[in-house]
Amino acid sequence: MKNLLLTLLLGLACLTAAAQQSCDWEELYDELYAAGEESQAVREENLEILSALAAHPVPLNTASREDLERIPFLTAEQIEELQAYVYRYHGMRTLGELALIESLDAVRRQLLPYFVCIAPAAEQGIFPSLKNILTHAKHTLLFTSRIPFYRREGDRNGYLGYPYAHSFRYAFRDGDYVQAGLVGAQDPGEPFFAHGNNLGYDHYSFYVLIRKMGRLKTLAAGRYRISFGQGLVINNTFGLGKTGLLTTLGRQPAGIRAHSSRSADGYLQGAAATVEVARHTDLTAFLSYRTVDAVLSDSGTVRTLPKNGYHRTEREMSHKDAAAQLAAGTHLGWTCGALRMGLTGVFSRFSRELTPSTSLYYRRYAPSGNDFWNVSVDYSYLHHRWSMGGETATDSRGNLATANRLSFQPVSCLSLLAAQRYYGYRYTALFARSSGDNASVQNESGLLVGAEWKVARGLSIMGYTDLAYFSHPRPGAHTASKAWDNLAVLAYIYKRWSLRVRYRVRIREKDNAGRTALVRELTQRGRLSLSYAAASWNFRSQIDFAASRYLRRSTGYMFTETGTWQPAAWLSLTATAGYFHTADFSSRIYVYERGPLYAFSFPAFYGRGVRCGLFARADLSRRLMLILRSSTTRYFDRDTIASGLQQISSSTMSDLDVQLRWKF
Repeated sequence: MKNLLLTLLLGLACLTAAAQQSCDWEELYDELYAAGEESQAVREENLEILSALAAHPVPLNTASREDLERIPFLTAEQIEELQAYVYRYHGMRTLGELALIESLDAVRRQLLPYFVCIAPAAEQGIFPSLKNILTHAKHTLLFTSRIPFYRREGDRNGYLGYPYAHSFRYAFRDGDYVQAGLVGAQDPGEPFFAHGNNLGYDHYSFYVLIRKMGRLKTLAAGRYRISFGQGLVINNTFGLGKTGLLTTLGRQPAGIRAHSSRSADGYLQGAAATVEVARHTDLTAFLSYRTVDAVLSDSGTVRTLPKNGYHRTEREMSHKDAAAQLAAGTHLGWTCGALRMGLTGVFSRFSRELTPSTSLYYRRYAPSGNDFWNVSVDYSYLHHRWSMGGETATDSRGNLATANRLSFQPVSCLSLLAAQRYYGYRYTALFARSSGDNASVQNESGLLVGAEWKVARGLSIMGYTDLAYFSHPRPGAHTASKAWDNLAVLAYIYKRWSLRVRYRVRIREKDNAGRTALVRELTQRGRLSLSYAAASWNFRSQIDFAASRYLRRSTGYMFTETGTWQPAAWLSLTATAGYFHTADFSSRIYVYERGPLYAFSFPAFYGRGVRCGLFARADLSRRLMLILRSSTTRYFDRDTIASGLQQISSSTMSDLDVQLRWKF
């Protein structure tokens, strides 16, 4: 109770004071994609990519098309217009000129300055020598820890390690040419220098990335991620779901990226390179070998491949590195003016045979065997009024998947999109990730139609409707089923005021209580937020609601107040206070909270209670930064939180996050 009162008093003090110069890009990212269906792991991966871009913005006046394509929320048309403006007017003098790019909506006009900069052309030259790299490179060391003021059941009996989460990051960088780094991460309950983690941290990631070295466009060694086409064969870099499909008009970021994340899943390990083999023709090749977590059967085959990366108990430790995976692939890309075409091939082999249990109806067509391969053809064409693109892929058994989209801009203020997808129910691609209603690229066909309309300066409306059909059983439905997803978003920005309204309604067919027939699950989620930003402070008032109807009704709401104050150039304070009241987990509410660097905080709240938090960032010097965040959740409807080894024997849960960054 003391922690709750302390956090609440500090939060209210900050709210009633005057609060930051402008909202952070994480908040704008949340506004753009909060209605998306991507998982927490995918959100964290997205945050890693955007955080790296924010730390090292793209110089607009010297950026190539490939450089601008690294900014994942831009459409192909916006990239084209940015380059045309720079060429026509011989560069931008200030970022204020972004207001002259007609295709940029109000939110992206606010978001883009965090990821681009104005740098003179003289700063861009040929690839530096080794001596210059070692002399001018910048180093960053980041330590992060979370200290809980509670004990879970597993901390008393079950977990092998202590309850604290901590990590470190070391990054070495010379401009846009050379990057290298090492990451170590430990989740709560995981052993440290004990029980099999003899090297200390449970997860390490190491990487080297070289760019713009003549014909060698990109070279990665260590751990990395790759994406091509629409992601039907391989995409483990960036995912924004259906919301991102609409906001980017179907453009999918492609190429090689370093894996600098805490995430222990989805990366490749080895080497990858993109080389310009001829004019307008690039060849990418990669080779990867890594161990993976696996649940083994009595005969030594693989039953399932856990993705959460947790190794807290003896059982979870027994799954660690239980199998190995070899992967290799190539992509040949050809560009001719506005036309792009690509050919992708990927092969993968497991050291142990995959033998998933097919007793569960929705796992009947889960990947099985040792060897897997996929081949695809992708294309895109860009016109100043319209664009089209897509990918068609096949697997080793001849099963097909295809995704195609067409966008049209009849006038500068209106963009229309139609996107079709068909993923065969037997189609298997281990590294695939694309838009859809399912979590995997399998057993789904659908059509999404959407529009984005800039009604007037500062006012925009975005929405889509998406129909999906599943020809075979999926989780929650024992037979063929359908889904209908609809989203509408209104954003209005006037001077220092911002008003945003979002409403989403989703209808899915699911099993009834006796699993004898299908019934409809209706889920509605809405948000109304109003914010004001002054020179040194801002505030935001927000109302969220959720309603679900499946077997029984469930409704909920949450009121949230957030304020930020920057009393000095080196100090920033943010306070959050919220009250939530929902019937159960079905009507849970998700709310963005400002957190430490590289940690996207998007918790879910259900039941009845209050949430309070205080965030402080102090740039103690040009090289040293300190972040502290205290957060408390107090429930009024329960005496324990969670269950099993995660159970907390209290109605209050408080944490303290500490982060220290040193640049040298």
